[in-house]
Amino acid sequence: MSQDQTSISWLDTKPPKSVIYVSFGSVAAIESNEFLEIAWGLANSNHPFLWVVRPGLIRGSEWIELLPSEFLETVDGRGHIVKWAPQQQVLAHPAVGAFWTHNGWNSTLESICEGVPMICMPCFGDQMVNARYVSHVWKVGVQLENGLKRMNIENAIRTLMEEEEGKQIKERMLELKKKANSCLKLGGSSYESLRCLTSYISSF
Repeated sequence: MSQDQTSISWLDTKPPKSVIYVSFGSVAAIESNEFLEIAWGLANSNHPFLWVVRPGLIRGSEWIELLPSEFLETVDGRGHIVKWAPQQQVLAHPAVGAFWTHNGWNSTLESICEGVPMICMPCFGDQMVNARYVSHVWKVGVQLENGLKRMNIENAIRTLMEEEEGKQIKERMLELKKKANSCLKLGGSSYESLRCLTSYISSF
């Protein structure tokens, strides 16, 4: 699927660390009622958001035709909805302050490497473990509890974006970002592991 570059130009108009980036990956699917709860949770949070709604994300729908005109009027200018986004560029953008994710491993790593705290909504498989590490072990995000209800969504966003707990989460995430990036440098653990692997393969 082609990446929608309007994501970046739209982010360019927003203040630093103000935007919630929402993307649930390339496989997950949700019900129509869950989609509407997500929409109103984002609207009611009063924070700007960039929302990736992949065709096929909503069971039984083509794209965003379920969204009522009232919602679109409420978030006009504050919300930007695309079919696919250049995720690494988005996460690296200074306007992005949080990533609402399904916690696939690639998305989780990309968020850590850019120092963006997460709202966790795992769907299946390793996403459950990844989300648990993000929210309860590393403590660099919050996990949505008690289902996809607009009040729960609004509370999770406000915790991360407005409250003291969110400030502490952001500080821990910046420390984790430093550790992750140091692994990739010359002599770092990831660098050395890859060097050892290529040396081993080359020895045959």
